Amino acid sequence: MFVDTAKVIIRAGKGGNGAISFRREIYIPKGGPDGGDGGKGGDVVFVASKDCNTLIDFRFQPKLIAEDGKAGSGQKSSGKSGKDLEVEVPVGTVVKRSDTGEIVADLVRDGQREIVAHGGDGGYGNWHFRSSVRQTPKIAELGNPGEAFDAELELKLIADVGLIGFPNAGKSTFLSVVSNATPEIADYPFTTLTPNLGVAKVDDTSILIADIPGLIEGASEGKGLGDEFLRHVERTKVLLHLVDVYSEDAGKAYKDIRKELENYSVELAERPELVVLTKIEGLDEDIVKMQMSAILAANPQAKVMAMSSAAHQGTLDVLRELNLMIQEQKKTEAASEKPEEEAEENDIPVITLELKEQKHRAHHQRYQKGERGAVVALNAEDEAEDFED
Repeated sequence: MFVDTAKVIIRAGKGGNGAISFRREIYIPKGGPDGGDGGKGGDVVFVASKDCNTLIDFRFQPKLIAEDGKAGSGQKSSGKSGKDLEVEVPVGTVVKRSDTGEIVADLVRDGQREIVAHGGDGGYGNWHFRSSVRQTPKIAELGNPGEAFDAELELKLIADVGLIGFPNAGKSTFLSVVSNATPEIADYPFTTLTPNLGVAKVDDTSILIADIPGLIEGASEGKGLGDEFLRHVERTKVLLHLVDVYSEDAGKAYKDIRKELENYSVELAERPELVVLTKIEGLDEDIVKMQMSAILAANPQAKVMAMSSAAHQGTLDVLRELNLMIQEQKKTEAASEKPEEEAEENDIPVITLELKEQKHRAHHQRYQKGERGAVVALNAEDEAEDFED
């Protein structure tokens, strides 16, 4: 079963509490504090895997909780850090916060690892709170909670070409002819209910093609299968727009699908596009040219071709044209990314203190100011005894 959305609860591990302990050894009556720090809570890590192709597992296991860190102990012994929770997801998975819609992670490469929730830091033991005027501190820091939030997972297929068009425009037939994919094909609308992927060989290279369920007029308003599957062509470099040559008005059919794309995403509507008339086998050439003219009347800049998948007529020319468009798009994307990379290299490096050292100094500054919110005391009597010492 293909599932491309899921809701999960993500919670990283809580940091362990710091320990309150004093060195107790024979002949050493005043050994001093030696409470160790708590261990760090485990992170929640998402790992993209090409061996996964659906999010169905999260429908049955929606809670993703990492292990908590252990408390510190005597002899300055730090607690054990919590074990990270590694979660395998399909390549192309997007992780969003449910409350704000913020994208936490976007996994687009096989093996890519992203920490989506950081575990809490362990609390300092009383060894950290010793000073010349406070030699027997009986306070320690509590562990910090880990990040926790509700998340929505979306799977967006990663392909070179995205197939779009009305139902029965010939998308599944084309995919089955040019690739090793075996989508369901029938003479009634909406035979494709889930996205399909196929690899097409073109000369000495290959193209990954994604086929989604057909769109209809009003899909952006929820009609038919709606536009919920358009997310699967968001990452494609080129759109292949198939139009049935037997349409009453090919120009109107073309404009209707373009309208649905624009309603869904302006960025997607601006993606390079190849328009192809399908099912031309045995059809008079004048009719094909008339339908091409109708599409060009709707968009004079459109690239229009014609083919018959069933008769293997013109399919190779279409694939070659798609390959050229893909290469051009890759060059354009590489050129746009280069200035950003150069800017990063020219940035002046900034040296910062280690996180633990920053935390330690900040804590002592708060302590010297008399703040007590960062620590937990044993009791008021212990506080009084410490100051008497």
